Amino acid sequence: MQKKEYFSADTISQCTDACNDAEILYPVEYLNTLTTNNFPSHRLKLKVGVPIMLLRNLNQSLGLCNGTRLIITNLGDNVIEAIIITGTHSGEKTYIPRINLTTRGCRWPFTLCRRQFPIKVCYSMTINKSQGQTLSSVGVYLKKPIFTHGQLYVAVSRVTNKNGLKILLENRDRTCGSVTKNIVYKEILEMI
Repeated sequence: MQKKEYFSADTISQCTDACNDAEILYPVEYLNTLTTNNFPSHRLKLKVGVPIMLLRNLNQSLGLCNGTRLIITNLGDNVIEAIIITGTHSGEKTYIPRINLTTRGCRWPFTLCRRQFPIKVCYSMTINKSQGQTLSSVGVYLKKPIFTHGQLYVAVSRVTNKNGLKILLENRDRTCGSVTKNIVYKEILEMI
């Protein structure tokens, strides 16, 4: 099975108010360690057959949107070939290029620029990322009760058949449970 490791090219954006000594204060080795939500890692270890998820909208008319899941079919130096496995373009072959990504509103005193493939390996996803998708098999792992009203509905309504739904509830003592709370804020309902 073909395997490949991809490393990003990280820099500090020149359009930020970073000081003149930014290269000394924030060396490339430090920039490579930074991670944030919906941002690809500096180091991507990939192989053919691995499921991935797009982290950015690349081309909505071709079904390449944030959250689209794909299966890798070939690993090139500058592009990744993959087959879309979700949405209206399911089954279509596509190519994912390296792109320039920047962090927004981050906790750092600079804007990080990272040239990398806008993907993450995706064996699982959050409830929010699954919204709008239809899946044949869904496994819901609830270590804690759902924290937002409507999330439980979104999680269980993604599956096309009830036989494809599996739910694991974990009690505080790490045993399997059989009941979870569907959080409803009664204060909001009383004001209606």
